[in-house]
Amino acid sequence: MRVLIGIGNAHRRDDGVGPALVERVSKLLPPNVRASALDGEPAGLLDVWAGARLAIVVNAVLHRPARPGQIHRTTTMTGPTSPFVTEAVKLGQAKDRLPDRLIAYAVEAADLGDGTELSPAVAAALPELLDAVLTDIWS
Repeated sequence: MRVLIGIGNAHRRDDGVGPALVERVSKLLPPNVRASALDGEPAGLLDVWAGARLAIVVNAVLHRPARPGQIHRTTTMTGPTSPFVTEAVKLGQAKDRLPDRLIAYAVEAADLGDGTELSPAVAAALPELLDAVLTDIWS
């Protein structure tokens, strides 16, 4: 089993990039890939990725210096990622509940204020992010 997890709040502009990706990619996934959108509770992440051969996590991140729309891909937690993902990995290690393989995508946010629209820079990065995630799922 493989899982795609979009983390964020769709009502906080760029924080909704993870759920936006899940919404767009869901119809393109093979039957053995489960897609979920989560709001940011680390224990929920452990439940979704439990037993997965591959887990792909997508979320927004604030980074300095800021380059809104910049996509970071990491297979370890040493790259730009959210405190939520870092905490979930630590919790997963302690409880022996990590997926066999973890890929994290962090998209640099421009605006985390109220609203449902992604900023122009993050919206423009969505096609590239979609292609990258699909490549990882199909490989």
